[in-house]
Amino acid sequence: MAMGFHEVRFPLRLSLTTSGGPVRRTDIVNLSNGRESRNRRWREARRSYDAGSGVRSIADLYEVLAFFEARGGELNGFRFRDPFDHGSGQPGEAAGALDQVIGTGDGTTAAFQLAKTYGDAGGSFRRVIAKPVAGSVLVAVDGVAADGATCDPVTGIVTFAPGFVPGSGAVVTAGFSFDVPVRFATDRIDINLQAFDAGRIPTIPLIEVMP
Repeated sequence: MAMGFHEVRFPLRLSLTTSGGPVRRTDIVNLSNGRESRNRRWREARRSYDAGSGVRSIADLYEVLAFFEARGGELNGFRFRDPFDHGSGQPGEAAGALDQVIGTGDGTTAAFQLAKTYGDAGGSFRRVIAKPVAGSVLVAVDGVAADGATCDPVTGIVTFAPGFVPGSGAVVTAGFSFDVPVRFATDRIDINLQAFDAGRIPTIPLIEVMP
C-alpha cells in the first residue's frame, strides 16, 4: 500500500448512493486493413467513485468537510465501502468460508492473500483484497472451518499458526466483507448551501489506491 493511509472509513451512510465502479485502460490501434490491435495498459482494474450525491444535510456537509481535512485532501488514503461490491459472495448474501479460493497448501506456506475472483467461461480476473473488515473473515481448508488461522485487516493476509499450516494440495478458501482503499481525487471540496439547514457537495471524486 502506498505511504499515507489512514485506517478509517468514509462515512458509511454517505456512500450508499455513490456512483462509480471499475475502470480499465486499454490502447486500441486501428490497422490499415480495417482490423484493430488491442493492448491492456493496466493489469488490474482501478475503481473510481463519486460520493457527492449522498450529501444533503448540514451535518452531512460538515462530516465530509471534517473527513476531507483530516485526510489532508489527496494526501492520505482511507477505506471506502463500495455499496454494490463489498463481499466475497453475491450481493445480498452473507459471507461463507467457501466463497473464494485463496490458495493451495504445500505443507510449508503459512500465509495466503485474500482475493476475489470474477469470471465466466470466457475468462477470469483475480482481485487482491487488501482491506477486509476486521472480524468478518471466515477461513476453511478442504471445506472444513480452519483452526489456527488469523487475518490481518490492514493487509488482508491470512496466516496459519504453526501446527495448522495447510498440507500439500489442501484448498484454502475464505469468506469476508471488505472495503476499497481509496483517496480523494481532488484537493478541493465545493460546498453549496441550498437552505438554512440543507446543502450539497456536487461532486466528491474518489480513486482507488492500489495495494
